[in-house]
Amino acid sequence: MSDELKNWQKKRIDELSAPESWLGLVGLYWLQPGLNRVGGAADATVVLPDAPDYMGDLHWAGGVVEWLPLDGSAQVLQTDLRGAPSVVEHGDLSFFVVDREGQLAVRVRDRAWAGKIHFAGLDYFDFAPAWQIDAEWQAIDPPLLMEVPNVSGDLKAVSVAYRAVFSVAGETVSLLPMAVGPDEVFFVFRDRTSGKESYGAGRFLKTAAPREGRITLDFNRAYNPPCAFTPFATCPLPPPENWLPFPVLAGEKKWQKVE
Repeated sequence: MSDELKNWQKKRIDELSAPESWLGLVGLYWLQPGLNRVGGAADATVVLPDAPDYMGDLHWAGGVVEWLPLDGSAQVLQTDLRGAPSVVEHGDLSFFVVDREGQLAVRVRDRAWAGKIHFAGLDYFDFAPAWQIDAEWQAIDPPLLMEVPNVSGDLKAVSVAYRAVFSVAGETVSLLPMAVGPDEVFFVFRDRTSGKESYGAGRFLKTAAPREGRITLDFNRAYNPPCAFTPFATCPLPPPENWLPFPVLAGEKKWQKVE
């Protein structure tokens, strides 16, 4: 295993061990236009554990979300649509607004989660050079319009203009990217380990941008989506086109929560 891959694995573990980890999410609440009550009461729109019953309201109107606390000044909150969202803090708890195709939701985080959940790190398949695959970056003309589901049951339309084509044990398969940027390509896939050795809903894979019609798929860097660590994430699911018909014995294994 290269030092580069070891550093990549260490970075993953460091991110998941941090106070801002996905493991610290304790709530996801969808907002409605108008006033949305925030507090510890069970009938609040956004429930903050162990908080006063009523702390204030989130007002959503005209594309703007404003925090109206009972104790303090009003504050316009930025969503995560164009970068890091505004964060409202209350002791160890914090909340922020996320935008999912125009639907807004509030995520609640407990930054003291590490005292309640035991995180012993991640398990990996043994490093396998055979899963560092040189694939053809093949154009799709005309581009394919694909509807990608997420764990909430919503569909997102994705235009796909390329596919990665490769062979494993004599079988030719392809993967469709979920996003193609100037520096990297993002895939969501599942394989015959999904739900067994690896996370059931599939795994993510990011690669360097293609060069001269080729792209390297290093499945040793396949990793679990946020939904493997919390029910309060909204992860894309692999489309049927990305269900590989063989086990990919590389990358992250399934994570088991220990209270």
